[in-house]
Amino acid sequence: MHVVQTLAVLASLFSILLSILLSILLSTHSYAAPLSEPSPTSITNEQWQKTLQEARGQTVYFNAWGGSQQINDYIRWTAKQVRKRYGVELKQVKVSDTADVVSRILAEKQAGRDTEGTVDMLWINGENFRSMKHHGLLFGPFSDRLPSYRWIDPQEKPTTVLDFGEPVEGLEAPWGMAQLVFIYDQASVQEPPSSAEDLLKFARKHPGRVTYPLPPDFVGSTFLKQLLLELADQNPALFEPVDQASFDKVTAPLWRYLDELHPLLWRKGETFPQNNLALTPLLDDGEILLSMTFNPSYASSAIANGELAESVRTYVNTAGTVGNTHFLAIPYNARAKAAAQVVINFLMSPEAQLHKADPDVWGDPTVLSMSKLDALDKQRFNELPLGIATLSPEALGKALPEPHSSWSTTLEAEWQKRYRQ
Repeated sequence: MHVVQTLAVLASLFSILLSILLSILLSTHSYAAPLSEPSPTSITNEQWQKTLQEARGQTVYFNAWGGSQQINDYIRWTAKQVRKRYGVELKQVKVSDTADVVSRILAEKQAGRDTEGTVDMLWINGENFRSMKHHGLLFGPFSDRLPSYRWIDPQEKPTTVLDFGEPVEGLEAPWGMAQLVFIYDQASVQEPPSSAEDLLKFARKHPGRVTYPLPPDFVGSTFLKQLLLELADQNPALFEPVDQASFDKVTAPLWRYLDELHPLLWRKGETFPQNNLALTPLLDDGEILLSMTFNPSYASSAIANGELAESVRTYVNTAGTVGNTHFLAIPYNARAKAAAQVVINFLMSPEAQLHKADPDVWGDPTVLSMSKLDALDKQRFNELPLGIATLSPEALGKALPEPHSSWSTTLEAEWQKRYRQ
């Protein structure tokens, strides 16, 4: 009996010593922390049913950019679906600049209008998200609690949880992916420029045939960031909050570059197209030789609609191009919070994401992870036609990360100061 007790004590001591040794080994080794997926609060079926019941009969005023007929048509399709399925009315409020919507919500907060706000849902990312988050203008966290969030994998798509360097923290829901691509006509250009340096040489060879959208148009500002990332060799300071000293130092090569490029541009750089859509007729008419878009499927859709020639193709720079995720958010003082969540949950569903990814509809790349989908939904995505001018995921490559959102407004302000005053 004593032998048995002794053995039990020895076994216990051995277990304690083993635990101590493992603890020491783990503490003396450092590991790179992987991107952590948010741990959503599980929403029970009962809770979601309650949200669905509350949403029925509500009207959602969705403030979204209204400059694309395809996107507007997609939102109308969504409105029909949510009315039929959930008894929710979705009304698009077309806006030209999301910053104006953010300013309106901020004004409502300053006026004490903490309920019955004029905006129920908005399309957002980047500096606008950062501004709303820092001013306490967002409802949530909510996005990682939606049933459709189970198809999101932040390990695969880190920008679904990091918006221009700003942690999302459940305050906006990923809606679509985007990456800058350049557009050219093979009938006119055999070898398009594939770097900032090449573009300058191309502009010298073809004076007056290159331009870019007027900042702060989103694509115009993204083009500036693309140049900056290349010319500054992705300086680490770009991914931290901006300060004047780092801004002046890091952007100096960009301003030298633009000073040389602008006299070679369309209309000598004295005027710029208002947005990227305005580049399309200029390219089609042969006034310019290069265009750009933040939707990799846009050129194929424009060809299908007869806006561009069938010889048009897209490409990315050798070093890659800027990419990000765009999101949907709910203001803190929205009237129809329940219905907005129902609409957003639908928009994140495989059905709605598949319809949106169809190049004949919109061609907006999905935020969903194929590894999270069932076999049938995965097959449906894989069978989507790419479109004649759309790059394959392999050709598109990995997107360059966006600089921290604070760089965008500072960059746009400096550009305006230098070239529009």
